[in-house]
This record gives sequence, structure tokens and C-alpha cells, in this order.
Amino acid sequence: MANKLNDYFSALSDPTRRAVITHLATGPAPVSELHKPHDMALSSFLKHLGKLESAGMIRSEKIGRVRMIHIEAIPIAETEEWLRQQRRFWDARLDRLTALAEHTDKENNDG
Repeated sequence: MANKLNDYFSALSDPTRRAVITHLATGPAPVSELHKPHDMALSSFLKHLGKLESAGMIRSEKIGRVRMIHIEAIPIAETEEWLRQQRRFWDARLDRLTALAEHTDKENNDG
């Protein structure tokens, strides 16, 4: 799982690739539609799609002369679950730290 997460986060480390994932969250789209808002050569944009595809986050399908790009739900869900676990862990740590600070403050004010 750790290697897959490394691939996911590496793929998501670029703003262009994050924008592609955000766009695809609304449904599949042709490469031309995904490329349109980005000020870069198509060949450069295709490298971004390649990085997302090699990480397993998207898949492409040729329909006639159009290449459609689809988001893959499992990598997104695995990434989201890891983030959820991290949030629970840090929320619990911060809650304990807050309780300790409040306890220490109360002892200092009472004494």
C-alpha cells in the first residue's frame, strides 16, 4: 500500500494533474477538453496524463478518434482513507495536548 500511496501523492504533487483529477470528478472527458484550460503544449500535457495513468489514477479509452479519460475511484478512495486516518491520529494527539495545556493552566491558576 505504501508504494501505491507514494505513486498517488507523486502524481498529485503537480497542480496540472490535480486540476485534471478535479475536472474528472464530474465525469469522463476527452483529452482536448482537459487540455484546453492549460497553457502548455499538448505533448507536455500528455506527459501529465501519463503520470496519472501510470499511478493508476486515470484510464484512457479510445472511442473512434477521441481519447476519453476516466478517473479511477480506487486510488482516490485509498488516498482519501489514508488522509482520514492521519486526521484521526492528529486530532486525537491535538485533543490530548489541549487537555494537558488546560490542566496545566488550571493548576497554575489554582496554585
